Amino acid sequence: MDQSARHLRLLTETIAAVNSTLDLQEVLELVARKVAEALATDACFVYLYDERADELILRATHGTAVEEMSGRPRMRPGEGITGSAAAERAPIMIPAGAHLDPRFKQFANLPEDEYESILAVPIIARDERLEGALNVRTREPRTFADAEIDLLVAIASQVAQSIEHARLYEAAQRRVQELEALARISEAVSESLYLEESLQAIVRTTMESLRATGAALVLDDGRIAWPEGRAGAHALRLPLRWKRRQIGELVCDRDTPFTDDDRALLEAIAHHAAVALEHGRTVLRGVLAQEIHHRVKNNLQTVASLLRLQARAEEVDPDKALADSVNRILAIAAVHEVLTEHRDDEVDLAELIERLRAMLVQGLVSGKQVTAELEPVALAGQRATSLALVFSELLGNALEHGGAHVRITLQQRDGDVVLAVVDDGGGRGDRPDGTGLSIVRALVRDELAGSLELADADGHEARVTFPAS
Repeated sequence: MDQSARHLRLLTETIAAVNSTLDLQEVLELVARKVAEALATDACFVYLYDERADELILRATHGTAVEEMSGRPRMRPGEGITGSAAAERAPIMIPAGAHLDPRFKQFANLPEDEYESILAVPIIARDERLEGALNVRTREPRTFADAEIDLLVAIASQVAQSIEHARLYEAAQRRVQELEALARISEAVSESLYLEESLQAIVRTTMESLRATGAALVLDDGRIAWPEGRAGAHALRLPLRWKRRQIGELVCDRDTPFTDDDRALLEAIAHHAAVALEHGRTVLRGVLAQEIHHRVKNNLQTVASLLRLQARAEEVDPDKALADSVNRILAIAAVHEVLTEHRDDEVDLAELIERLRAMLVQGLVSGKQVTAELEPVALAGQRATSLALVFSELLGNALEHGGAHVRITLQQRDGDVVLAVVDDGGGRGDRPDGTGLSIVRALVRDELAGSLELADADGHEARVTFPAS
């Protein structure tokens, strides 16, 4: 009676301690410690059953430590003494020389061969589902009494319920974390008007939620957006799909394998990432369309002003007036083309001038030599349009009235941009001061806030100087 009362007290105390927490790892560690104390053994090993992998995985120990050499010891039901107890759904007791038993399974980082006796029991849930297995060990030979075996079986039966509850709690906590992660992503996607900010938030939330070593979004054009962290031993790539079309990939790396729950969470994140990417691109397309409409309107207004100015000129050859107007429109189109190609708000003047030079030389005259020394200079789109018109007028004038050689230079000095067109023809007196030069003076003064200098020195030079910003 005294022994029965003691065992009942030990069973009650052990179960009370185990049920004091819902954290699964804490439950398993309490089981190992309390069971070893209840049966006065030197060690206790608790294995948890992974149904997907069909493996028993060592999750908690008391009285010894697992050396970090080859990961957690694991075995299939039927392997080893403890695995055999799990497979047979019955206790196995070996009083001495347990490591000599043919069923014994040696792990390189688990010093089990220093123990003589073993008592292993399965952990079975009420519905006969295997939850795990545990064993107690002693360094000296020991025969466990039937009452002690019954006590360990009873403890294991109650522990099964605690493990089940802890697993349900762990799943609920994981679901809460997943929902919080998805909520953060949804908030970032809905609040940010900037695609890069949305993608950055998605990558960082992915790393936090999956405890990943690295993550990135790979877009359909091959560009990697916001790569974070480093590569891991395991990688998972999920497609970003929008209306049955793949528009990218979500890549996640970490050192531990991905579970089915991890994959489900990543699939949800990938869906949000696809929505964010398409939403951001739609906004970008809208902004781009608005900007294009604005530029086209301004350019058309500029063309209209130039045509009105040309119409007011007196004694003008109609064919020449039409050709000049065509060249001015083409100059504006060249700026628009550069802006569209580079998807930027600034134009590389060297590239723009080179395009205009090729166009004007081909369209106006042949047999003349035109050289260019152009430094890279960036200029905002609207100012670049004004400079394109200025350059077209100056180069057209040099090609029409100048000599056989024309030299173009573009420099940036002391915060100013200097554009010069020099030819080896006659001086300024040989050239009419007509509509084209009037347009140049007005654009340089009003649009570029600069100055125009005309000089005669071994030919004719037109120099435009204006602030770079």
